[in-house]
Amino acid sequence: MSGGIVSVGAARALISKFSGTLCVVALAIGSTTQAETLLPPQDVQVYDTPSDGGGSVTVRWAPAEYDGPEVHYEVWLEDAAQTDTTDAGPGDRTLVATFPSDTHYARDLHLPWWTRSSSPGDHHYEIKASAETALVDGRFYAVAVAAVRGSERAEITLGPVVSQPNWINWKQLNNFALMVLFALGLFGCINAARRAQGQNREIFLRRIPGLDAVDEAIGRATELGKPILYLTGAQDMGAPSTLAAAVILGRVSKRVALYETELIVPHRNPIVMAVCQEITKQAYLEAGKPDAYKEDSNFFITDDQFSYTAAVDGIMLRQKPAANFFMGYYYAESLLLTETGASTGAIQIAGTDADHQLPFFVTTCDYTLIGEELYAASAYLSREPVQVGTLRAQDLGKAVILAVLVVGAGLATMGLWLDAQWPAYLLDLFRDVK
Repeated sequence: MSGGIVSVGAARALISKFSGTLCVVALAIGSTTQAETLLPPQDVQVYDTPSDGGGSVTVRWAPAEYDGPEVHYEVWLEDAAQTDTTDAGPGDRTLVATFPSDTHYARDLHLPWWTRSSSPGDHHYEIKASAETALVDGRFYAVAVAAVRGSERAEITLGPVVSQPNWINWKQLNNFALMVLFALGLFGCINAARRAQGQNREIFLRRIPGLDAVDEAIGRATELGKPILYLTGAQDMGAPSTLAAAVILGRVSKRVALYETELIVPHRNPIVMAVCQEITKQAYLEAGKPDAYKEDSNFFITDDQFSYTAAVDGIMLRQKPAANFFMGYYYAESLLLTETGASTGAIQIAGTDADHQLPFFVTTCDYTLIGEELYAASAYLSREPVQVGTLRAQDLGKAVILAVLVVGAGLATMGLWLDAQWPAYLLDLFRDVK
C-alpha cells in the first residue's frame, strides 16, 4: 500500500476476512433468535381443584427457559360449548389473570406433602368463582394459557374441565388424625378416672387456690352467722360461663346446706333464676336437708345493668354477707360490685372468662378463677369421673401442644440452618391448611 492505493491481493484478503466475520455474526444472531423463540406453555394440566367446596379449577404447567420479567402469562376462561380445543385462536372468553412468568409457583402454596401432585417448580394458578369469571359448578369450561413477550404470543387451550365440590378435604387429614388421637386420650382418661374411683383413689388435678378457698369462705360465714352472696353473671343460660356458674352454685349450695348457712342468689335473668332454683333445691336434697331449702333464696331483681348493680350493692351494705361469689360473665358492673363487697370485709371469690374484667377481679377479690379455671371448677369440686377424666385429657392435650410448639420451632430453625427439607415433612403433620 502506497499513497492511499490498495493492491489487488490486499483488497481480496480484506474482503475475504470481512465476509467471514459477517457469516459468524449472522450465525450467532440466528442461533440466539432460535434459542429465544417463544413457545406455548408445556405440560399444561387443567383439572378440578381438589379438596375444596367447589367453585374453582386449577391450571398447572411446566416452567420454561424464557421465564423472566420480560415475559408474562395470561390465563383465559371460556365456556367449553363455544370452544374448539384444537384451535388456540381467541374467542368469546374472559381474561382471569395476567402475571410475570417468574411468579405463581406450586411451592408458594405450602401444601402438605401428602397432597402434592406435581413438581414444586411448576406454575400454578387457581381460577375461582367470582363476578368476573362467572365460574359455575357442574358447567364445562376451557382454559387457555398464553405466553406473551411484546408483540409475540404463544398459546395453548385445554378442556373441557368442570368444577364441583369434593367430599373430603385431604389437606386437613392431619387434623382428623389429631382429633382421633385426642378422642382416644379422652376416653382413656375417663376410664382411668372411673377405675381410680372404684379403687378409692383420686386422679391428680392441678391445684386451684380459688376453689380451695370455697370451704374457708363458707366456714367463715357459718361462724359469723352471716349469709353467703352468690352471683351468676350478666348473660343468659346460652353462655358457657353462666352454665359453669350454675354448676358451681350446685356444689356451693350442697355445702351451704350441710352448714345450714343462709344463701342469697339475686338474678337479672328469669330463665337463669328458674334453672338455679332447681339446682339449689337438688343440692339441698342431696345433702339430706330438704327442709332447710328456701324458695326465695333465688330471686329476680331486674335485667337492667346498673339497676341490678345498685340493688346488689344495697344487699351487701344492709346484710353484710361474709362471703361473696362472682361467677360468670360481667361487664362494667364488676368493679362496682367488688369494691362494695370489699368495703364490707367479705371474702370474695371471682371467676370469669371476660378478659377485660379480670384486672378488676384480681385487684379487688381474694381469689380469682381465670378463664378456663371457671370451667374446671365443677370437676375440681365434684370429682365426678367423666368431668375429672375430661379435665385430665385437656391438660395432657395442652402439654402436647406446648411440646409441639417447642420442638417445631427447633425443627424449623434447623431446617433453615441446614437447608434441609425433612423438618418440613414433620411440621406438615401439625400445620392447619385451609
